[in-house]
Amino acid sequence: MSIARQDAWTHDEDLLLAEVVLRHIREGSTQLKAFEEVGKQLSRTSAACGFRWNSFVRKQYKSGIELAKKQRKEQVVNDPDLERDSVPMVENNTIEQKSPQEEEKESITLQEVILYLTKMDEFFQLENKEKERIFERSLLLDRENGRLLEENSLLKENLKAVEEDYRALMQIMERARKLSVQEDEKTNPKVSFQMDKNGNLERVSK
Repeated sequence: MSIARQDAWTHDEDLLLAEVVLRHIREGSTQLKAFEEVGKQLSRTSAACGFRWNSFVRKQYKSGIELAKKQRKEQVVNDPDLERDSVPMVENNTIEQKSPQEEEKESITLQEVILYLTKMDEFFQLENKEKERIFERSLLLDRENGRLLEENSLLKENLKAVEEDYRALMQIMERARKLSVQEDEKTNPKVSFQMDKNGNLERVSK
């Protein structure tokens, strides 16, 4: 079985799911058939539709469900033939009590329940695989983050070493410059140096 979509449900999709399920209740059909109808329209599996209905949407339409059942009963009273043609409803994964005359239909409903549970199991397996994939991805990101932190720490240490070497080099150059000035003063006493506006020493003849 292939899954066409695994994205989040929108408000319009929840509304469509509720409308179709309530219509099937009024018509004496099953929720499984409602889930299949919605699944075809939304490119989702019937198991995904059933899970969405039982876990979220059904709680928002309790009064609507009761009203749909009441309307179905009124239709049966007005037209007794509807009772003979009706299909047992499945509500909250349980089967409503049927009259002895409907016992022969019960096996069909049980098959539908088994099919529904099988599809739900497939849906949960896919969901668990997706969770495992996300968990593995999280581990990889954690390892990558640790590697980058270690690399950043090493770069900081290297930068500190370079800065220290640079300061040491500048000190050596400064000492060499001072020694050069002293040697020039000894060999040529008439020559002196003064600091220019840029901070550099320049030779001044006396």
